[in-house]
Amino acid sequence: MFNGIIYNTGKIKSIEKNKNSLFIGVQSNLKFNQKEIGSSVCCDGVCLTLTKQKKDIVYFYISNETLKRTNFYLLKKNQIINLEKSILYGQKISGHFIQGHVDTVAEITKLQVIDKTWVIKLELLKKDLVNFLLEKSSISINGVSLTISRVIKNSFEINIIPHTLKLTNIKNLKIKSFVNVELDLFSKYIQKYSA
Repeated sequence: MFNGIIYNTGKIKSIEKNKNSLFIGVQSNLKFNQKEIGSSVCCDGVCLTLTKQKKDIVYFYISNETLKRTNFYLLKKNQIINLEKSILYGQKISGHFIQGHVDTVAEITKLQVIDKTWVIKLELLKKDLVNFLLEKSSISINGVSLTISRVIKNSFEINIIPHTLKLTNIKNLKIKSFVNVELDLFSKYIQKYSA
């Protein structure tokens, strides 16, 4: 479980492509020790298992299921991704509960800068998930806890403040970029049991 408050990013240093999977190496200032091998790390919104560590590079295996549901099939060397370790019991939750189970990918269709705030419009690739979008509800974009500011048909808008831009890879996004989206956990359960 994560809370979407990002303080660290990593750079993709290696990508080993197999027929239906990837094995990636990520360089980061985020410190890990050998006891954390096997632990969960949120990588651009995706819960991955730390499989190996060598100096400042950590390694993750990406399965075919993850490739089908996320934007990881587009990964490139030197790409910057957001990183977050699992939260600890009793830790302050500044964002919202994020599982790292990506629901779909969204495409950025509009990007506008108002003063120092980025207003980003995104369109979900899975249209059947539109019912889960609600103004002022939480949403995870590349693992960052954000708030939906507006819903327009199959699209929604988010506002990104300068502090978030400084600490995350959102500042590298542009129109036609694809991002990983995890809908609010509570909205999914409420929708499931009220249907």
